[in-house]
Parts: sequence; structure tokens; C-alpha cells
Amino acid sequence: MLQSRALVIALILLLSTTLPEVQSKYVSEKDRRDWLVVPDAIAAYIYEAVNKVSPKVGQYLADAAQTPVVVGTRNFLIRETTKISIMAEQLMEKIKNLWYTKVLGY
Repeated sequence: MLQSRALVIALILLLSTTLPEVQSKYVSEKDRRDWLVVPDAIAAYIYEAVNKVSPKVGQYLADAAQTPVVVGTRNFLIRETTKISIMAEQLMEKIKNLWYTKVLGY
């Protein structure tokens, strides 16, 4: 039992989620910049499953997800992946413009 608890805690910490944000997010074309939506959804599913079995452990996971280390790491990842997404979108726009102007001659 102790190993399964440690595994669940490790998964939650790896996925680095905060519960209020998970419930307000969804995967759509509009939110494609937020690469952490999928891990948030997985973490929410794990939390809900653990919470059904043991609300006490579920509360512990919720508290662990709110620690400054987890929140700081998650915010850093969000910030950096957003920068990468913006740069990738800008690159795609430049390639598209180059294709239209140089190759197709528009």
C-alpha cells in the first residue's frame, strides 16, 4: 500500500498540476499553445480515482500539488513551452509567407 501511495504521489508531482486549473481547461484548437493541458487532465483523472478510494490520500495529493516547488516548476514549464509555441507559430508563418511569395509567386 505504501508503494502505491508513493507512486500516485510521484505521478501527481511529475504531472505538476493544480486542481482548480485542471477543471477549467479543455483541449481545443484555440488552446494549442498550452502543452500542459493533457498532463493536467491525466493528473485530474488520477486525483479523482485516488479520491474515490481514499479521500484522505486525495487531500494529501491536493496539498502536495499546491507546494511552492511544484507550483514554481509548473509555472516555469508553462512559461517556457509558451515561448517555444509562439516561436514555432512565427516560424510557420514565415515559411508560409515565403512559400506564397517565392514559390507560388503571389
